[in-house]
Amino acid sequence: MAGEENFKEELRSQDTSRNLNQHEAAGHPHSWSLEMLLHRLRADHTKQDDKFANLLDAVGEFGTFQQRLVALTFIPSIMSAFFMFADYFVFTAQKPYCNTSWILAVGPNLSEAEQLNLTIPRAPNGSFLMCLMYLPVPWNLDSIIHFGLNDTDKCRDGWIYPDAKKRSLINEFDLVCGAETKKDTAHIMFMAGPLIGSLIFGLITDKIGRYPAILLSLLGLIIFGFGTAFVNSFHLYLLFRFGISQSVVGYAISSISLATEWLVGEHRAHAIILEHCFFAVGAMLLTGIAYSLPHWRLLFLVGGVLAVPLISYIWILPESPRWLMMKGKVKEAKQMLCYAASVNKKTIPSNLLDEVQLPRKKVTQASVLDFCKNRQLCKVILVMSCVWFTVSYTYFTLSLRMRELGVSVRFRHVVPSIMEVSARLCCIFLLQQIGRKWSLAVTLLQTIIWCLLLLFLSEGEDGFRLRRPRCPATERKSMTILMLTLGEFSLAATVTVFFLYTAELLPTVLRATGLGLVFLASAAGAILSLTIINQTPSLLPIFLCCVLAIMAFSLSFLLPETRDQPLFHSLEHSPQMRNKVKDMTTEDTSSDDMSSDDMSEEAAKNVVLNAQILRLDPYPVSKPALEQ
Repeated sequence: MAGEENFKEELRSQDTSRNLNQHEAAGHPHSWSLEMLLHRLRADHTKQDDKFANLLDAVGEFGTFQQRLVALTFIPSIMSAFFMFADYFVFTAQKPYCNTSWILAVGPNLSEAEQLNLTIPRAPNGSFLMCLMYLPVPWNLDSIIHFGLNDTDKCRDGWIYPDAKKRSLINEFDLVCGAETKKDTAHIMFMAGPLIGSLIFGLITDKIGRYPAILLSLLGLIIFGFGTAFVNSFHLYLLFRFGISQSVVGYAISSISLATEWLVGEHRAHAIILEHCFFAVGAMLLTGIAYSLPHWRLLFLVGGVLAVPLISYIWILPESPRWLMMKGKVKEAKQMLCYAASVNKKTIPSNLLDEVQLPRKKVTQASVLDFCKNRQLCKVILVMSCVWFTVSYTYFTLSLRMRELGVSVRFRHVVPSIMEVSARLCCIFLLQQIGRKWSLAVTLLQTIIWCLLLLFLSEGEDGFRLRRPRCPATERKSMTILMLTLGEFSLAATVTVFFLYTAELLPTVLRATGLGLVFLASAAGAILSLTIINQTPSLLPIFLCCVLAIMAFSLSFLLPETRDQPLFHSLEHSPQMRNKVKDMTTEDTSSDDMSSDDMSEEAAKNVVLNAQILRLDPYPVSKPALEQ
């Protein structure tokens, strides 16, 4: 036994010396290995502070149950994107002409070209006028051909679309000749849905639970998505789109709340990133299906059929145990945790399970007014609302600017969606290395850069020009499209970081309500963009993007970091209090300004040395090797 102990000690000494030499080679007390070690130590310390994190660790940090929960978010995310962007494919541009079938009564054998030539006036360039027609006269065909028609009027009997290859809302409800603004009305109506839906679903999710709210939003997707295919008027179409938009925002709020409260650490970030990646996949799926279907109603029928399997979520979706505990439903919370542990083939120690107790103070009375009463929550909501307003306004402004440049709808959805997937996957690295706060700042800084470059490339329509070297129009257009695409790339990353960051900053008892409030700001930004882009010079919307992005970038530094910090459940706790240990550590390391660099180096070595020794006990040495 003495020989075995001596051999272990020798191996410890060798391994410790090797690690110490590696650290000395780094030559800096804040080397990469030390930072990663301290990061892991902070994560372990966080788990000790968060009783629920310990429970979830016992359940299985990312076992089969959590993997299944993350996978369940994929299909609804795809369908949310499918229904959200459907408007862009059902308003296919069509060339209309007045319906002048009255002339067929006197010339039934006229071809379509002859009919247009006799009954539709021409513009000075020789093209047919789309919104005017010659008034009917009680003449025979020979008189009409010989003398011609002179009196014109607006279309009386509707329009025809001889060049139409697909049936769209344009030729279904005659959205032409002064009715084109109804197309923008549909976009504004869709974005008005979150103005109401964000508040309704935020309150519902916090009051009755994440599980019922998700089911309600999925039911809305199925009913309103499938029902849109059977509307018989444009106003009814607007009503159904309004319902779909509320369902989309309701699912986003409730699903993010559920994933945030079931997962811990980096698994939480990865789950939200994957959910957003599948949202981009849904936009690409929509593009492929829309171009293969000849009728706009078929598009919603296909979407409705694909959404029907979501009914099965009634039996397979879990409730959040954190929410159950905060509502005093301790028995249900324990049952949910035990079920998750059984799926993961784990057993929760009884002493840990007994720690699930009723909250010390009643939190069921928490309301939206607490965001005004609580100073810290008020700051979080105001800053995040500003960020979300900026992101939404900028995204829609860039998208509409790309449409103004004549970019095809296919390119506007497929290429940005592909880039959005890569942008969101890049967030994994950013969040892991620099945390939530700095990730948000970096993505907003990128957005500022692209918006400034766009402002430099933009052409004003009111005589205002930026002083810059002249370049060919085609080259300037290509550069503008590139900047717009890169801007959407940065905004996609910003949205992903924003969702995760906001969910972690808010307490469990008001998490969904807070997300609803920032969604409210998002809808306001989108509506402002849709309103201002058609009424102002092209430079002003981009200029506002720059100003808002700089403002959001500056305000983002007011928020605390949430990486490796436990979720707080009630209004008694504050994100700033969660950083108390970290701040005290920082003060301790910075207060002794008289200490030398050698002492700092020695302290860093001791941390690494102690960690390595702890990891080496017991050391896995086989008995036959010792006997030799």
